Amino acid sequence: MSKNWVEIIAAAALLSVSVIPGVSAAQTLVDQYKGAKSSGLVGEKMDGYIGAVTQPSASIEALISAINIKRKDVYFKVAEQTRARPDEAAFTGGCTNIKNTKPGEFYQAPGGSWVQRTDAAPQLDSKCPQ
Repeated sequence: MSKNWVEIIAAAALLSVSVIPGVSAAQTLVDQYKGAKSSGLVGEKMDGYIGAVTQPSASIEALISAINIKRKDVYFKVAEQTRARPDEAAFTGGCTNIKNTKPGEFYQAPGGSWVQRTDAAPQLDSKCPQ
């Protein structure tokens, strides 16, 4: 997948969160996601989706599900456009999302453990596009 598609995947995944009927509902979902991410409740996974860093409450599980449904839709569309497999598009999206984490946020390291981002570059899978 080209670098341009990596950028498109990242932008589409972020924008897809707000593609919900009703501006207030979209804003609420985005705000909840940002709050959960900055609080260390959810983090970016290598597979392109978000996951619970700690034992999630029912509301965090619902948030994770809502975000991941939107991301899955984006990955399938990107895969169709780029003639890649959906899991390849999702993996590339995961690499991009992890690269874009901020210090203090959590991401899944190549070994599967949750790591809190520092000022250093995150640990990425060796298969991530450069």
